[in-house]
Amino acid sequence: MSIQKKMNAKLSRVLICGAVLVITTVLAACSLPKQAPLPITSWMIDPQRVDKPYTPRSDIWLKVGSVAVAPPFEGRSLVYRLGNQRYEKDFYNIYSATPSEMISNATQQWLNNAHIFAMTVGQNNSFFPYYTLQTNIEEFYGDYRVRPEAVVTVEFFLTATNAGLTNPIIGTNRYTKRIPLSDNTPDALVVGQQQALTEILKQYEGELYKYAGNLPKPLGRY
Repeated sequence: MSIQKKMNAKLSRVLICGAVLVITTVLAACSLPKQAPLPITSWMIDPQRVDKPYTPRSDIWLKVGSVAVAPPFEGRSLVYRLGNQRYEKDFYNIYSATPSEMISNATQQWLNNAHIFAMTVGQNNSFFPYYTLQTNIEEFYGDYRVRPEAVVTVEFFLTATNAGLTNPIIGTNRYTKRIPLSDNTPDALVVGQQQALTEILKQYEGELYKYAGNLPKPLGRY
Protein backbone atom coordinates (compact mmCIF):
# COMPACT_ATOMS: atom_id res chain seq x y z
CA MET A 1 0.00 0.00 0.00
CA SER A 2 1.38 3.39 -0.94
CA ILE A 3 2.00 6.11 1.63
CA GLN A 4 -0.83 8.19 0.14
CA LYS A 5 -3.32 5.32 0.50
CA LYS A 6 -2.23 4.75 4.10
CA MET A 7 -2.79 8.45 4.90
CA ASN A 8 -6.21 8.43 3.26
CA ALA A 9 -7.21 5.32 5.22
CA LYS A 10 -6.03 6.87 8.48
CA LEU A 11 -7.90 10.09 7.72
CA SER A 12 -11.07 8.14 6.97
CA ARG A 13 -10.86 6.33 10.32
CA VAL A 14 -10.39 9.69 12.11
CA LEU A 15 -13.42 11.18 10.35
CA ILE A 16 -15.54 8.15 11.14
CA CYS A 17 -14.52 8.25 14.81
CA GLY A 18 -15.26 11.97 14.93
CA ALA A 19 -18.69 11.50 13.40
CA VAL A 20 -19.50 8.70 15.86
CA LEU A 21 -18.42 10.93 18.76
CA VAL A 22 -20.62 13.81 17.57
CA ILE A 23 -23.64 11.54 17.12
CA THR A 24 -23.09 9.96 20.55
CA THR A 25 -22.85 13.41 22.17
CA VAL A 26 -26.04 14.61 20.48
CA LEU A 27 -27.95 11.50 21.47
CA ALA A 28 -26.70 11.78 25.05
CA ALA A 29 -27.77 15.43 25.21
CA CYS A 30 -31.20 14.57 23.88
CA SER A 31 -31.60 11.86 26.50
CA LEU A 32 -30.69 14.17 29.42
CA PRO A 33 -33.66 15.17 31.62
CA LYS A 34 -34.86 18.70 30.92
CA GLN A 35 -34.91 21.04 33.91
CA ALA A 36 -38.33 22.55 34.53
CA PRO A 37 -38.43 26.38 34.45
CA LEU A 38 -38.63 28.11 37.80
CA PRO A 39 -42.27 28.88 38.73
CA ILE A 40 -43.44 32.48 38.91
CA THR A 41 -45.46 33.40 42.01
CA SER A 42 -47.94 36.30 42.00
CA TRP A 43 -48.76 38.46 45.03
CA MET A 44 -51.49 41.00 45.75
CA ILE A 45 -51.42 44.00 48.11
CA ASP A 46 -55.02 44.38 49.27
CA PRO A 47 -55.54 46.28 52.56
CA GLN A 48 -59.04 46.13 54.00
CA ARG A 49 -60.76 48.79 56.09
CA VAL A 50 -62.63 47.22 59.02
CA ASP A 51 -63.43 50.26 61.21
CA LYS A 52 -66.86 51.86 61.48
CA PRO A 53 -67.52 54.36 58.64
CA TYR A 54 -67.82 58.10 59.20
CA THR A 55 -70.90 60.20 58.67
CA PRO A 56 -70.22 61.85 55.27
CA ARG A 57 -68.96 65.41 55.51
CA SER A 58 -69.61 66.23 51.86
CA ASP A 59 -72.44 65.44 49.48
CA ILE A 60 -69.95 65.56 46.57
CA TRP A 61 -67.84 62.63 45.43
CA LEU A 62 -64.06 62.34 45.62
CA LYS A 63 -62.18 61.13 42.57
CA VAL A 64 -59.00 59.10 43.01
CA GLY A 65 -56.67 60.37 40.31
CA SER A 66 -53.34 59.18 39.03
CA VAL A 67 -50.92 57.17 41.17
CA ALA A 68 -47.30 57.81 40.16
CA VAL A 69 -44.68 55.30 41.30
CA ALA A 70 -41.00 56.22 41.38
CA PRO A 71 -38.50 53.92 39.66
CA PRO A 72 -37.33 51.24 40.21
CA PHE A 73 -40.56 50.34 42.04
CA GLU A 74 -43.04 50.92 39.22
CA GLY A 75 -42.90 47.42 37.71
CA ARG A 76 -44.53 44.18 38.82
CA SER A 77 -41.36 42.59 40.23
CA LEU A 78 -40.75 42.67 43.96
CA VAL A 79 -37.77 44.93 44.69
CA TYR A 80 -35.08 44.22 47.30
CA ARG A 81 -32.63 46.80 48.62
CA LEU A 82 -29.31 45.07 49.26
CA GLY A 83 -27.03 48.10 49.59
CA ASN A 84 -27.18 51.90 49.73
CA GLN A 85 -27.16 52.12 45.92
CA ARG A 86 -28.04 48.51 45.11
CA TYR A 87 -31.60 47.41 44.31
CA GLU A 88 -32.51 44.03 42.85
CA LYS A 89 -35.72 42.97 41.09
CA ASP A 90 -37.15 39.50 41.62
CA PHE A 91 -38.56 38.31 38.30
CA TYR A 92 -39.92 35.09 39.85
CA ASN A 93 -41.99 36.88 42.51
CA ILE A 94 -44.26 39.49 40.99
CA TYR A 95 -47.33 41.51 41.92
CA SER A 96 -50.63 40.51 40.35
CA ALA A 97 -50.91 44.09 39.03
CA THR A 98 -48.57 47.06 38.94
CA PRO A 99 -48.09 48.95 42.24
CA SER A 100 -49.88 51.92 40.64
CA GLU A 101 -52.96 49.81 39.89
CA MET A 102 -52.97 48.01 43.25
CA ILE A 103 -52.58 51.18 45.33
CA SER A 104 -55.10 53.13 43.26
CA ASN A 105 -57.74 50.42 43.70
CA ALA A 106 -56.92 49.96 47.40
CA THR A 107 -57.17 53.72 48.08
CA GLN A 108 -60.46 54.06 46.22
CA GLN A 109 -62.04 51.13 48.05
CA TRP A 110 -60.69 52.19 51.43
CA LEU A 111 -61.96 55.79 51.19
CA ASN A 112 -65.27 54.71 49.70
CA ASN A 113 -65.79 52.45 52.72
CA ALA A 114 -64.80 55.32 55.03
CA HIS A 115 -67.80 57.40 53.77
CA ILE A 116 -66.02 60.74 54.20
CA PHE A 117 -67.40 61.93 50.87
CA ALA A 118 -70.72 60.93 49.31
CA MET A 119 -68.67 58.32 47.47
CA THR A 120 -65.17 57.79 46.15
CA VAL A 121 -64.74 56.88 42.49
CA GLY A 122 -61.78 55.67 40.44
CA GLN A 123 -59.92 57.63 37.80
CA ASN A 124 -61.52 55.69 34.95
CA ASN A 125 -64.95 56.88 36.05
CA SER A 126 -66.53 59.65 33.94
CA PHE A 127 -67.69 61.68 36.95
CA PHE A 128 -66.46 65.28 36.92
CA PRO A 129 -63.46 65.69 39.30
CA TYR A 130 -64.67 68.38 41.68
CA TYR A 131 -62.23 67.05 44.27
CA THR A 132 -59.30 64.84 43.27
CA LEU A 133 -56.81 62.81 45.27
CA GLN A 134 -53.51 62.21 43.52
CA THR A 135 -50.80 59.98 44.95
CA ASN A 136 -47.03 59.60 44.63
CA ILE A 137 -45.38 56.35 45.72
CA GLU A 138 -41.79 57.27 46.51
CA GLU A 139 -40.66 53.98 48.09
CA PHE A 140 -42.03 50.45 47.79
CA TYR A 141 -39.47 47.74 48.52
CA GLY A 142 -37.92 45.31 50.98
CA ASP A 143 -34.85 46.63 52.82
CA TYR A 144 -32.35 43.86 53.66
CA ARG A 145 -29.27 45.94 54.48
CA VAL A 146 -29.42 45.44 58.25
CA ARG A 147 -32.64 43.66 59.20
CA PRO A 148 -35.48 42.82 56.81
CA GLU A 149 -38.09 45.59 56.64
CA ALA A 150 -40.91 46.55 54.29
CA VAL A 151 -40.58 50.20 53.29
CA VAL A 152 -43.49 52.22 51.88
CA THR A 153 -43.53 56.00 51.39
CA VAL A 154 -46.66 57.70 50.04
CA GLU A 155 -47.53 61.35 49.44
CA PHE A 156 -51.15 62.44 48.90
CA PHE A 157 -52.30 65.61 47.12
CA LEU A 158 -55.93 66.66 47.62
CA THR A 159 -57.02 69.25 45.04
CA ALA A 160 -60.16 71.08 43.92
CA THR A 161 -61.12 71.99 40.36
CA ASN A 162 -61.62 75.75 40.43
CA ALA A 163 -60.98 77.18 36.92
CA GLY A 164 -57.59 78.43 38.06
CA LEU A 165 -59.03 81.19 40.23
CA THR A 166 -57.23 80.08 43.42
CA ASN A 167 -54.62 77.57 44.53
CA PRO A 168 -56.15 74.17 43.69
CA ILE A 169 -54.25 72.33 46.44
CA ILE A 170 -56.33 71.73 49.56
CA GLY A 171 -53.68 69.72 51.40
CA THR A 172 -50.62 67.50 51.03
CA ASN A 173 -49.61 64.70 53.38
CA ARG A 174 -46.56 62.42 53.28
CA TYR A 175 -46.13 59.16 55.22
CA THR A 176 -43.30 56.64 55.57
CA LYS A 177 -43.73 53.25 57.22
CA ARG A 178 -41.01 50.68 57.94
CA ILE A 179 -42.42 47.32 59.04
CA PRO A 180 -40.03 44.66 60.47
CA LEU A 181 -40.37 41.33 58.67
CA SER A 182 -40.46 37.89 60.23
CA ASP A 183 -38.02 36.48 57.65
CA ASN A 184 -36.46 37.09 54.24
CA THR A 185 -39.18 35.45 52.15
CA PRO A 186 -41.29 37.23 49.50
CA ASP A 187 -44.39 36.22 51.49
CA ALA A 188 -43.15 38.14 54.53
CA LEU A 189 -42.35 41.20 52.39
CA VAL A 190 -45.82 41.33 50.84
CA VAL A 191 -47.44 40.97 54.26
CA GLY A 192 -45.26 43.82 55.54
CA GLN A 193 -46.06 46.07 52.59
CA GLN A 194 -49.78 45.47 53.06
CA GLN A 195 -49.49 46.33 56.76
CA ALA A 196 -47.56 49.51 55.91
CA LEU A 197 -50.17 50.61 53.36
CA THR A 198 -52.97 49.80 55.83
CA GLU A 199 -51.40 52.02 58.48
CA ILE A 200 -50.86 54.84 55.96
CA LEU A 201 -54.44 54.78 54.69
CA LYS A 202 -55.80 54.64 58.23
CA GLN A 203 -53.70 57.64 59.22
CA TYR A 204 -54.56 59.63 56.10
CA GLU A 205 -58.32 59.11 56.37
CA GLY A 206 -58.25 61.09 59.62
CA GLU A 207 -56.60 64.03 57.84
CA LEU A 208 -58.96 63.72 54.89
CA TYR A 209 -61.92 63.86 57.27
CA LYS A 210 -60.62 67.19 58.58
CA TYR A 211 -60.16 68.56 55.04
CA ALA A 212 -63.69 67.47 54.11
CA GLY A 213 -65.11 69.67 56.86
CA ASN A 214 -63.72 72.83 55.24
CA LEU A 215 -63.71 72.21 51.48
CA PRO A 216 -63.79 75.06 48.95
CA LYS A 217 -67.06 75.32 47.08
CA PRO A 218 -67.13 72.91 44.12
CA LEU A 219 -66.91 74.56 40.73
CA GLY A 220 -70.32 75.46 39.30
CA ARG A 221 -72.31 73.74 42.06
CA TYR A 222 -73.16 76.66 44.35
